[in-house]
Amino acid sequence: MTNPRLMLIAFGLGCMLVPPCGASAQDAQSPPVRGGTRDSAPAGPSFFSSRDALLAGSFTGLTLAMLPLDRRLAHAVRDSAMQANRFVAHASRGMEILADPGSILIGASLYGVGRLTGWREVTDLGLHGTEAIAVAGGVASLLKGVMGRARPYVSRDTNPGDFRFGRGFSGGSRYQSFPSGHTTVAFAAAAAVTTESRRWWPTGTCIVAPVMYGGAALVGLSRMYHDAHWASDVALGAGIGTFAGLHVVRYAHQHPDNAVSRVLLPMHVMRAEGRGTTVWWSLDVGRSGVGIPEVGVPRPATSRATREGSE
Repeated sequence: MTNPRLMLIAFGLGCMLVPPCGASAQDAQSPPVRGGTRDSAPAGPSFFSSRDALLAGSFTGLTLAMLPLDRRLAHAVRDSAMQANRFVAHASRGMEILADPGSILIGASLYGVGRLTGWREVTDLGLHGTEAIAVAGGVASLLKGVMGRARPYVSRDTNPGDFRFGRGFSGGSRYQSFPSGHTTVAFAAAAAVTTESRRWWPTGTCIVAPVMYGGAALVGLSRMYHDAHWASDVALGAGIGTFAGLHVVRYAHQHPDNAVSRVLLPMHVMRAEGRGTTVWWSLDVGRSGVGIPEVGVPRPATSRATREGSE
């Protein structure tokens, strides 16, 4: 009989390796960001490609394969020796916090740092990563409510087939197991960071992808460790998150005039020694060029000569 622990390791490796192997390498063909300016035209692969179909099929197959193994994998990860390991317990909790709310805080921080320093690559990384998390999280939340699956601890790991349509909306968190929200968020961030960084550091993908997707896989395993999700919950969450990350980044660069980018990317920050800081937005409304005048917010005010020099 197959060792459940070996199956668990294989499952974790599958979650880690499927996204970078099946993700569209064509994204690397997108032109790099030049001089911190907005992309001028759509570029790269079509929004949905044959590689996307392969990726979707891989995650669908992984999810279906886990359904009959959910109970055995739950018992394996809930092994008494593993549960007694203090390092594993603390590390798994840390991974969960890093995923949620950590990924959102990191994304927002990257966006802020990128804006303050004028570092366009970091701005895109923070903005598109946060967008991917929001999209993936929304899809996962809807499915949680619709599928109404009981979490493992509800039945003490004995009934992975406890689904009921719509129960997740009324039954609370106990019946919102499918898919895993933490895993979804972690893989959305991993896919967005990997895809975005590939545009300006293509040779670094072999470093970025294993680190990001490996960390995301550990988040999924940590949710199983805490008896909050079945393996199939994690597999589906990984698929949703990966798709969201890939396509949010792809859409943002193929449609640089989208509403979110028009609002958040044109913010400018100017800092001059001894002259305070000025922050302003220049918002373009539509393609017609009709805009909102730039609004400056200087702080703090200095001397009259400084004000006159800036007029």
